[in-house]
Amino acid sequence: MDERFTVVASAGSFLTEDGDDVRLPHRWTPGGVGVRTAFTGGHVLHLAVAACVLNDLYREAGAAGVELRGVRVRAEGGFDTSTWQSTGISYAVELDSDAPASDLTALLAAVDEAAEIPRALRQSTTVARAAG
Repeated sequence: MDERFTVVASAGSFLTEDGDDVRLPHRWTPGGVGVRTAFTGGHVLHLAVAACVLNDLYREAGAAGVELRGVRVRAEGGFDTSTWQSTGISYAVELDSDAPASDLTALLAAVDEAAEIPRALRQSTTVARAAG
């Protein structure tokens, strides 16, 4: 059975004031980042992907001279509940910008290649408990 875990990270014009988001400071967005998620290991893993992509969108947009008014990243994935092996993680991005579509397409491609957490997960890793 596949259990799904979904998170949303938003900044700028996509921030909501409904009180359901946890707000975290962010150096590139004056209002910080709003995070909407439950607090489980699966959600936190997927939040790492969403947060990394959101952060890198602002970083790479700044370097490319692309103005972003807002970013929303939704990451979700599942786990096989018999083994707790991930069944994969996907993310979707919404951008609020007046930049040409070609610039935004190039930005998304650059971030998909550069984002550290998705890159690390694509390569797989080991996790071990440290002694002591």
